[in-house]
Amino acid sequence: MLKFDYGLFHNINQQWTNHFFDTIFLIGRESEFWYPFYLFLLVFSLLNFSKKGLWWCLGFILTVTLSDIISSHIIKEVIFRPRPCADPNIGPYVRFIAKYCPVSSSFTSSHACNHFAMAMFIFFTFKHTSKWWRLVFLWAALISYAQVYVGVHYPSDVFCGAIVGSLIGYYMSKFFTKQVGILSVVK
Repeated sequence: MLKFDYGLFHNINQQWTNHFFDTIFLIGRESEFWYPFYLFLLVFSLLNFSKKGLWWCLGFILTVTLSDIISSHIIKEVIFRPRPCADPNIGPYVRFIAKYCPVSSSFTSSHACNHFAMAMFIFFTFKHTSKWWRLVFLWAALISYAQVYVGVHYPSDVFCGAIVGSLIGYYMSKFFTKQVGILSVVK
């Protein structure tokens, strides 16, 4: 399994690259880049769902907070794995293009966990409003892929983070729906 993980990391990080992707993935993985999207979600929920929109924002924030705590403060504390950029065995061979190499554990990817938690929560709470909400999974996948591309995570870190985040987002959306109800557009 590790051989496959290292091989896939090598392909994503060193073989399947170009200057355009270097720029796109480096910028696209930064949370500041997505502030307009988060603002859109806030405005969309408040304008369309009134008081329930406020509850949606709280549910969204709680989902991200929970996923970050589980990934960053529980899993990473229990399972320490050096990041590719900091691994003494492969670090010198990593094509590292991120701004810095974090010292925290590589497993699981908190970017993947948080974004898949957000994507699941968004999709399952908004899916009745438009089929286009499915695109949030592409958004989460691209941000997760970027973590490997820039050299800060292995593919298995991202894959496991996506699974953990998806479970958190799914169950938080079910909890939200049970407590608040299905969101219906205010007329």
